[in-house]
Amino acid sequence: QVQLVESGGGLVQAGGSLRLSCATSTSIFSFNAMGWYRQAPGKQRELVASITPIGSTKYADSAKGRFNISRDAAKITVYLQMNGLKPEDTAVYYCNTFPNLNYWGQGTQVTVSS
Repeated sequence: QVQLVESGGGLVQAGGSLRLSCATSTSIFSFNAMGWYRQAPGKQRELVASITPIGSTKYADSAKGRFNISRDAAKITVYLQMNGLKPEDTAVYYCNTFPNLNYWGQGTQVTVSS
């Protein structure tokens, strides 16, 4: 059974911060790189950040310097710390493996007001 449960989204003003969490299962977490993706209205889903099982990270250009992806093996959770949020960061954020599975969780809405 695939478990990908995102949380932590909300409404923030530009310049604010949010930390997203993704609870998943051991079988997914332990053997896969994980990623945070987002989908804005009318746009395709895009990869924002990824992290390998040993902690190597990569970021989309739009996220570099502002977002930080991390993983906690004890909690089987992947995080996305987002600082300096901009209105263009408004989207539904999803976590998944990288490359992604065909299954997607419900996502968490992030709305950044100007």
